Amino acid sequence: MEIIYQQDLIPETDAIINLYESAGLNRPIDDLARITEMYANSNLVITAWHNKKLVGVARSLTDFCYCCYLSDLAVHDDYKQQGIGKRLIAATRERLGSSVTLILLSAPGAMGYYPKMGFEAINNGFIINREG
Repeated sequence: MEIIYQQDLIPETDAIINLYESAGLNRPIDDLARITEMYANSNLVITAWHNKKLVGVARSLTDFCYCCYLSDLAVHDDYKQQGIGKRLIAATRERLGSSVTLILLSAPGAMGYYPKMGFEAINNGFIINREG
């Protein structure tokens, strides 16, 4: 099975929502306008495709010189355990280069995944949660 990776191709919002639902990613999938805006305002998007089906995405916000926030990493449930997430992270890091710090917030169920991908846990962060 050939998976094609593309940079900066913004998928249709319905395809993104289908991916998030399958992957179990907690995002505002009932708010199409918000999902559309999330992608319109992201400046690094790497996608994974099997034929014409969106099977993975890494969506980031970055300045391309100092830091990058990897805000979404999702792989379709039918395509997990095939290295797609690892390839999406690698493609993101390749685009950023070694001088850019990659930061993310993990879903509770994925806490064991990220150390396997080379991430270190940090405890010096803070958050103000959104109200809606």
